[in-house]
Amino acid sequence: MTVDTQQEIEERVHWLPMIAAISSISVVGIAIGLGMPLLSVILETRGHSASMIGFNTAVAGLASIAGAPLATPLAMRFGVARTMLAMIATGVLAFVGFHFAPDFWMWFPLRVLLHIALTVLFILSEFWISTSAPPRRRGLVLGIYATVLSLGFAAGPWLFAQLGSAGFLPFGVIMALVTLAAIPVLAARNESPTILSNGETSNFLRYIWLVPTATAAVLVFGAVETGGFALFPVYGNRIGYSEADAALLLTMIGLGNVLLQIPLGMISDRVSDRRYLLLACATIGLAGTIFMPHFAQDWHLMAALLFVWGGVVAAMYTIGLAHLGSKLSGHDLASANAAFVLCYGVGMVLGPQAIGIGMDLFGPSGFGWALGMFFAFYIALVGARLVRKIL
Repeated sequence: MTVDTQQEIEERVHWLPMIAAISSISVVGIAIGLGMPLLSVILETRGHSASMIGFNTAVAGLASIAGAPLATPLAMRFGVARTMLAMIATGVLAFVGFHFAPDFWMWFPLRVLLHIALTVLFILSEFWISTSAPPRRRGLVLGIYATVLSLGFAAGPWLFAQLGSAGFLPFGVIMALVTLAAIPVLAARNESPTILSNGETSNFLRYIWLVPTATAAVLVFGAVETGGFALFPVYGNRIGYSEADAALLLTMIGLGNVLLQIPLGMISDRVSDRRYLLLACATIGLAGTIFMPHFAQDWHLMAALLFVWGGVVAAMYTIGLAHLGSKLSGHDLASANAAFVLCYGVGMVLGPQAIGIGMDLFGPSGFGWALGMFFAFYIALVGARLVRKIL
């Protein structure tokens, strides 16, 4: 075999497994986008307080953190495709269970079961995508994944608006959507990757430190995305925007997320060291938080800023995942993918708390300062790693 032939094989995209993983997780994304507001509205109509609804929803983040270490052992024992199919079935049963659960306490174990299944499904899907993507196109492939997934999440609330919350219909649609996610996985099951043991029994948490530039990127993204989206309407109200104008600004962040992932992923394929691009993304994120108060008086300037800011910050997830895939393989990549998702869950917990405290202490300016703190932490970390020339 010639060198050119070998390189051509290595650069070939394995389309069937890649499409299977992307399409399955994206259909699940639609179901999540539909299911999350559906569950909250149902609890509210049953008379539960906002704090109790928030408490039940917060269990999702804790379940994700608990479920992340399970992904690799399950896939090693049962195979990637079989484990994904089992998680899809578990998700279907949990979603339908909410409809038939008469007591509020039943929603807590159902929420745990659902989000452990979704966490394992996301981890294994991203692992499958990373192993199916050729090294020089990994950023492009993950950019496509992030774009399609974002569109799936956006389609969910639209579906909810059409279906409403009454009766079994929205649950039936979710059941159908999640069941559809199993079809591409079944079609590509013979091409699913195999995870072999590396013979080590070290602590799962060590994978957080194997490629800290990637895992810290997703922690920052999780904190900024969750906290920023949750509290931006409050921030917008306090600086004088109407509820509708603040909602439109949030839409601009989401639009930037959807439209910029593929081009930024392609750029990441052309740089020799993705850490420089991650550093640039965090720097733009920090600059955006600094400029927000100065642009706030002009809605159009603010919208343009948030479009770019939202897309670049979201790329920390995409490029961080690509960086992870470029440094590890096999068992280590699967476990590091799990650690990656765990760090996202930690960010989901830290972000809203830090931003909320910041706004309580310093008023509206605390919103930007808290966001800036996360970016500054990441810039310092990556700068130190680059200076020391460590992985």
